[in-house]
Amino acid sequence: MAPSSGRCETHCVASGVDGVTHIARPGGSDSKYGNQPEMKNGPLFISWAPYCSRSDGIARRLGGESHMVYSSGWGSNIFTVAFKYLSQTIKTLWLLFRKRPDVVFVMAPPVIACIPVWLYCALCGKSFVIDAHTGAFLHPRWTRLQWIQRFFSRRARTTIVTNTFLQDRVHSWGAHATIITDVPVYFAEPAPVELVGECNMTLVSSFCDDEPLEEFLAAAGSCPDVQFHVTGNTQKLSRQVLDSAPTNVRFTGFLSDSEYVGLVQASDAVIALTNRDHTMQRAGYEAIYLGRPVVTSDFGCLREAFPLGTVHVPPTAEGIAGGVRQMRLECDRYRQEAEELRARKLDRWAEVADELRSLLSITNGTTCDPVASVPTPE
Repeated sequence: MAPSSGRCETHCVASGVDGVTHIARPGGSDSKYGNQPEMKNGPLFISWAPYCSRSDGIARRLGGESHMVYSSGWGSNIFTVAFKYLSQTIKTLWLLFRKRPDVVFVMAPPVIACIPVWLYCALCGKSFVIDAHTGAFLHPRWTRLQWIQRFFSRRARTTIVTNTFLQDRVHSWGAHATIITDVPVYFAEPAPVELVGECNMTLVSSFCDDEPLEEFLAAAGSCPDVQFHVTGNTQKLSRQVLDSAPTNVRFTGFLSDSEYVGLVQASDAVIALTNRDHTMQRAGYEAIYLGRPVVTSDFGCLREAFPLGTVHVPPTAEGIAGGVRQMRLECDRYRQEAEELRARKLDRWAEVADELRSLLSITNGTTCDPVASVPTPE
């Protein structure tokens, strides 16, 4: 799954162990988890990442807690990653034995994060679920470790995937798989944003290697009547790329949650692109939940996830430019469809959440309003 603009949930607070971030379950305390009682019913979600709002969202929707276990000081290079994973393994085990959850969710990649979770569950007779992002299956770094993914998926209660292609792969291993295309998002209160021009579109980017940035910039240059805003940390880009952008492209830099929500709400449409098939676009469903139509890549899984309110384009300069023009011409229709798709997604999440609660014997959770902190029109 390609990340959107790299934002954690705004209600995360630092907890009692360095490198572990905690999001409290609904109705629970926001204090450091070292001072909290053992969990009784809600699941605990482990993510070896500095942030993951998908993990936060699933945990909160199911009445649980989300913890980011990340030892950033070790870096991620080949010489230090083993020490980083060892540090995160120790922190994960300490957290699990301290909290004693009945159900543990673990994000993959990295699939190594499954090791301490599996150990805890095996020793304590508990259950675990793998939330497997697309990269766990298709990123070159992790394809060579598919045998580890297979080992843990066979022992998990279910492996969450984003599309039928990945579900079929997990089934071929003799393991259970559950499709969760997206999760209703808890948005921050939007910051006020004023945009100039008759038409504004926002490209949500993390500048990952599967994002066709050069093709987008070429497309933007051929659409001078549209103002484009590109999110993401520009320190990842070379000066040459920044200088090559046409005058109707503005790089926003890394945005806070509030700034991001405000920008999306002020935009006429959101652009979320990948050149890697079977890759979900979180930025796309964030836009839909905010009532904004989407321009995204023309792959089967994205057509399945975004059947309405969306222009699907080949990730080429010509394809992107054509999609932008089509969106501008019929933006009102696509916005109406986005509202309809939003309602469908909420209904679908309610069904999937009930299935998960039944499978895992989870008795608590929250309702399906994904934008309680954001004023409607979403």
